[in-house]
Amino acid sequence: MEKMIEQIRAAGVVPVVKIDDAKDAVALAEALREGGLNCAEVTFRTDAAEEAIRLMAEKYPDMLVAAGTVLTPTQADKAMAAGAKFIVSPGLNPIVVKHCIEKGYPVIPGVCTPTEVEAGMSLGLKYLKFFPAEAAGGVKMIKAMAAPYTNVKFMPTGGISTANLKEYLTCKAVFACGGSWMVPSDKIAEGKFDEIKEMTAKAVELLKEIRG
Repeated sequence: MEKMIEQIRAAGVVPVVKIDDAKDAVALAEALREGGLNCAEVTFRTDAAEEAIRLMAEKYPDMLVAAGTVLTPTQADKAMAAGAKFIVSPGLNPIVVKHCIEKGYPVIPGVCTPTEVEAGMSLGLKYLKFFPAEAAGGVKMIKAMAAPYTNVKFMPTGGISTANLKEYLTCKAVFACGGSWMVPSDKIAEGKFDEIKEMTAKAVELLKEIRG
């Protein structure tokens, strides 16, 4: 888990992707990689997610492909069998988290309250998704929660953009951010991968500026 977290931290931003047609998966992966991000969180919000993960993982075994919006143990099993490197969920469902831990799947569940943070800690987790970040109080809320839970680090997702990325990434309690601004669903569906590559490259440039 620690090695994977270091990879996520190094990436800085994990593109959160909704793919409606698995045929777009490889082209999207290429656009992200060429833009400078060798990672993606493919959400299980569409029927194409499992196959999309499989295609991306087979084409680029070194790519850090995660499965997002995983709501059930069955989805977690399908995602990992398809080649996902880790599991992400919008909330903290103890059934899903315990299943992932028992199976040895790295998992980053979502939280937005101190009670949920403690639930994650009680399951042995110290890396949690903060979702929905902006709606749940943004950086101020993360800092407030990080004060008593000094060993917990967060991956805020939801409402992250070029406008507030610096604010999040300069927060010591944040190890990376999840974002979809460089991978809009309409651009994927329309096959505008050159534009996605350009937006990804701009995101990477911003990351470099933030990190100095």
